[in-house]
Amino acid sequence: MSMTMDDSIKRWTAKRKTALVIEIIQGKTTVAEASRSFDLTPSEIEGWVEDAKRGMENSLRANPLDIREQYEKQLKDLQEAYGEAMLEIRARKKAQALMEREDGQ
Repeated sequence: MSMTMDDSIKRWTAKRKTALVIEIIQGKTTVAEASRSFDLTPSEIEGWVEDAKRGMENSLRANPLDIREQYEKQLKDLQEAYGEAMLEIRARKKAQALMEREDGQ
């Protein structure tokens, strides 16, 4: 990995995160390699990559969203996903109950 980081420094500033994410996007390293090299979880690094992608998308909009709008949109998306998951769970429970009734007869 071309990034040089002092192992004694544990704080990940926005600048350091950006440098790492750029290396991942450019294909110079992978999430797995960075995870091992810097003793970070892959999910933490993947979160940084996703944050960077959202930031890039927003900055390229004709009318960029402010931070509040971004969080409100993210919250709305998560609420919709939660609602869909709950509907699926209910449907599966009903299907399971019907199958158990049929097996019992």
